[in-house]
Amino acid sequence: MNTPGLSNQRLASDPGSLNALKFSAGQEGDKGKAALKETAKQFEALFMRELIKSMREATMKSGLLEGEGGNLGNDLLDQQFAVQLSGMPGGLSGAIERQLSRQMAPAEPAAAADGAKAAPVANAAPMASTVSRASAGTRQAGFVDRHSQSAAQVARESGIPASYMIGQAGHETGWGKSEIRHRDGSPSFNLFGIKATSAWKGKVAEVTTTEYVNGTPRKTVAKFRAYDSYADSFRDYARLITKSPRYDQVMDQVGSVQGFASGLQKAGYATDPQYAAKLSRAINMTLSLQRAQV
Repeated sequence: MNTPGLSNQRLASDPGSLNALKFSAGQEGDKGKAALKETAKQFEALFMRELIKSMREATMKSGLLEGEGGNLGNDLLDQQFAVQLSGMPGGLSGAIERQLSRQMAPAEPAAAADGAKAAPVANAAPMASTVSRASAGTRQAGFVDRHSQSAAQVARESGIPASYMIGQAGHETGWGKSEIRHRDGSPSFNLFGIKATSAWKGKVAEVTTTEYVNGTPRKTVAKFRAYDSYADSFRDYARLITKSPRYDQVMDQVGSVQGFASGLQKAGYATDPQYAAKLSRAINMTLSLQRAQV
């Protein structure tokens, strides 16, 4: 099945492709049914890719093939597996297709004309969870697309790969879902969770955050730097990493996703003991989404 504007050999990771599919799925006739089936297959493929990635990350690594090149190969292989495993008879896409079909169908009255009760709708909670996972992938793709230009400019100036910066910004903000804001709700444009020490003379956002003390998470109120734009946030982050002696060793590791993430953790960028592993996953996700958007 071929849906206009989308090859069935890749994932529809970007919001535009998924929105186009969902629009086509809402049409009547054979075209709408075909688009509905393809939409369900894409949601299943996104879910399968995350499942395969989680399984790969849970295995022991030898260290022989680690690095950005190895991660690129693994991501491409994971994506191909996800596409091949999706849409199979009896698979998850069939259940997603039925759920989407019910959601797109016109609302029926609560009772028939003769007063008979309408048939109950099946519990949609499991499917809602699956669709939620796919929606998270859509949010991540939108975040990467939104900040690509600013990150690319700062990457040229600083030498820090754009994918590293976007991945870290995505991790720090929950891919834009949990950005640091002022008390009135206005954005601070702080994408990297950089705190405002006594040496900081700019604007400040004061929020409640989680810090790890001896491995134990604790809530605390902290002051964070605030900027006039997201581009300013990228520039300030790059200045911190490239100019502070604290991060000298980090810049020596820009050729490796895992090395860069581990260097930041060792330098004390964050107190989370799992920060390097989480950041590596976020950067690899960014690399995958960037390839899908080309």
